Amino acid sequence: MDTLLVVRAAGEDPNPLVPHIAEIIVGLIAFGILYYFVAKFVVPRFEKSFAERTEAIEGGLAKAEVAQAEAAAALEQYQAQLADARGEAGQIREEARAQGAAILAEMRQQAQAESDRLVANAQSQIEAERAAAVASLHAEVGTLASQLAEKIVGESLSDDERQQRVIDRFIADLESQPSGQDA
Repeated sequence: MDTLLVVRAAGEDPNPLVPHIAEIIVGLIAFGILYYFVAKFVVPRFEKSFAERTEAIEGGLAKAEVAQAEAAAALEQYQAQLADARGEAGQIREEARAQGAAILAEMRQQAQAESDRLVANAQSQIEAERAAAVASLHAEVGTLASQLAEKIVGESLSDDERQQRVIDRFIADLESQPSGQDA
């Protein structure tokens, strides 16, 4: 309280919101010195750092664009190669199918030819065996017929020509009879 009285006695009314003139001058000088150091040393370093960052970012963007263009070109090339490979694979599959069909047709043709040959051989063998059986039966039937005729007639048929006529007539009579008399 005593200081308040001293100030009032001097006739000054101290306003707490208004600073003293000496404080304003010291503050301005300190602000000026600080401004000078900041403008002279700090701001250029910030500017340099910002410029380096900007260059790095722009360089990185340029590199990214180049890399992206290279990747797009590589992707296009890969897709073209993949399409070519797919086309080639399809062509190979079609050629394999065609070759398989040709081989199958050839194998069928060979099998059919072999089958026809076997059937022809079997038929000729059957015909030969049938002819041999018929000849054997003719001879056997002829012998039996001549023996039977000798017994029936009571005379010998030693003459070959007469014996052959009797045999042929007997076989002709047998062949002319219907074969379904048993049923």
